[in-house]
Amino acid sequence: MPFCVPILSLPPPPYPNLNTTGIHKFVTDGEHLELRAITKEQSGSYECIASNDISSADTRTVQVTVNYPPSISKARSTGTPVGQKGVLQCEASAVPRPDFEWYKEDRRLINGLNRVKIENQGKVSMLVFSNVSEEDYGNYTCVAMNTMGVTNASMILYGPGAMHDVNGGAALSPRCAKSLVLTVTLSYLLMKF
Repeated sequence: MPFCVPILSLPPPPYPNLNTTGIHKFVTDGEHLELRAITKEQSGSYECIASNDISSADTRTVQVTVNYPPSISKARSTGTPVGQKGVLQCEASAVPRPDFEWYKEDRRLINGLNRVKIENQGKVSMLVFSNVSEEDYGNYTCVAMNTMGVTNASMILYGPGAMHDVNGGAALSPRCAKSLVLTVTLSYLLMKF
């Protein structure tokens, strides 16, 4: 009777046959094992053992890869003074490995143009500014894609002294921030009277 044992992954129920060694055992009367509603956590090596009463057991190891769309786990806004090196970083997990694109506002950025370099290393993409200028400040979007799907995240490159919303809002210069506080305060006072 053949059965398969995952060597590395421990899938969650609906396969509740957990023995004392911490390995799930799937027993089947046929030549196939069907894993329904498989998740990326179930990727790994599976050892399949076929045995009967006539000969010794035959063992094979099979690598199971579960493809899934990109998910961005790290995208953070960064403050950099004019004239310094600035880096925006985007990290995404996916199988197959994601491809990256960067945008400023609605314009796709091309590697090597306007003092901007795009460096992709596995699941990480970095937008590197060799010499930040005022024109570089603004909203940037990292797009991660593979054959399974597409996702994106926005971040801001801002200058020193700028106030910014850590939840992805716009960066404000100190002068604009004071104006905003004054406007909000005046509006509040006018509403009270």
